[in-house]
Amino acid sequence: MGKDAELLNPASVDALEVEKFNRLAAEWWDPNGKFRPLHEFNPIRLRFVRELCCEHFKRNAEALRPFEGLRLLDIGCGGGLLSEPMARLGFSVLGADPSEKNVKTATAHAAATGLSLTYRAATAEALADAGQQFDVILNMEVVEHVADISVFLEACAQLLKPGGIMVIATLNRTLKSLALAKIAAEYVLRWIPPGTHDWNRFITPEELKRDLQTAGLKVTRLQGVAFDPLRWEWRLSEDTDVNYMSVAETAA
Repeated sequence: MGKDAELLNPASVDALEVEKFNRLAAEWWDPNGKFRPLHEFNPIRLRFVRELCCEHFKRNAEALRPFEGLRLLDIGCGGGLLSEPMARLGFSVLGADPSEKNVKTATAHAAATGLSLTYRAATAEALADAGQQFDVILNMEVVEHVADISVFLEACAQLLKPGGIMVIATLNRTLKSLALAKIAAEYVLRWIPPGTHDWNRFITPEELKRDLQTAGLKVTRLQGVAFDPLRWEWRLSEDTDVNYMSVAETAA
């Protein structure tokens, strides 16, 4: 067990997963490195979050910084690939990750670009215990890496302000995702390092909805995301067989 896992070891943290991303921490901002798929995935995720938040919070979609006054948590922020653009849109951003190496990489990159946002080596449970709350929580490609998804989502629910929204992006557990997101992505196309994902830990939309409901949240939108090999880009889709995003709010 590494130093990070020893310091941050609540029920939801999988020490082996933390160590896995520790080893890759220096590569977060290399668009041609091991995180290249996330760099290519980012534009569609950012567009979805921006449009969703403008609609939900009745903000001007034409404004450069439409989300001034709103607080956002990027849980499992990695190197800050989502945290930084969210800060540019006006959110007061906290990026949290159990890996201190990830946080150091994210902090250094933000400093180099002159962005004002905060990073912290922390878990959802620790932030909830401290009484933190946010208008928006980005929970992107995290739930398939946690040790106990129920505990993790319960903590996230505590972190969400009444009237706030959480976006959860993850991978569906289907034969199609096994073929494309695991075998093809890791071993054929080599888009991501082999062993990045454990297909058995992928979660179906029904399972995620159940766990969110148990945590006191309701799913208000389910959005598929698919890769278009002809245009070599990601697009929103009705197909949730591989990648999908769920939007959750506090249940009335």
